[in-house]
Amino acid sequence: MLNREKAVAVEAARQAGRLLVDIFEHPRTIETKGASYNLVTEADRRSEELILALIHEAFPHHAILAEESDIVPPESEYLWVVDPLDGTTNYAHRYPMFAVSIALWQQGRPVLAVVYDPLRDELFQAERGTGAFLNEQPIRVSATTSLRQALLGTGFYYERGEPMRRTLRQIEAFFDVPIHCIRRDGSAALDLCYVAAGRYDGFWELTLGPWDYAAGMLVIEEAGGIVTDAAGQAIGLFSRNILAANSMIHKDMLAVLARTA
Repeated sequence: MLNREKAVAVEAARQAGRLLVDIFEHPRTIETKGASYNLVTEADRRSEELILALIHEAFPHHAILAEESDIVPPESEYLWVVDPLDGTTNYAHRYPMFAVSIALWQQGRPVLAVVYDPLRDELFQAERGTGAFLNEQPIRVSATTSLRQALLGTGFYYERGEPMRRTLRQIEAFFDVPIHCIRRDGSAALDLCYVAAGRYDGFWELTLGPWDYAAGMLVIEEAGGIVTDAAGQAIGLFSRNILAANSMIHKDMLAVLARTA
């Protein structure tokens, strides 16, 4: 059992969440990194500093990989993967959909996950082999058996070229099934947790960083769902795309995506 690790992750997520809420309605500094649409705010940096300080104090020999910085000591069995503000573009525009995501990986796979939505005070968490929970209550993926009954989520990366056009082709292909509808909320960590909680039946996105899915994928797996890449292969720490769903529609989603490859 990872009781101490879980306690630190939950406390770090809650403290960072409170910080993000405190800053949310105030004027903030917004910058870009890489692509001109990829935003970073003062809140990202302050949240990350808080989380990394708590983790490093408790586990000084663990490696840390975070969106805005990284501290990766050699030969570390444990790796913390941190997104201090998942949904930065939402946050920068005061759109109320963002989260803190913290995962612990051991020898190449996630073993602990915490995703916190501070505006709704929803804490998703999972530990490998013990199930998935929302505010201490067990959650499961949906029982939807057909894509025709499905509500799906997706996401767009910051690139405005072929990745965006390919995603739009995929959206069109899913609507041709037809499905109930598609949502785009702008926080992959929450999107994945929504699959775990049965709010979405499935989710896919073509371009992600490891901090986007490192926690959410474990929450889904512990809630009884399936997580692969868009070709049906196992997800690793540096996979670039993701497909998550309940076991009954995962293969059908793969088939739709294959038609637009």
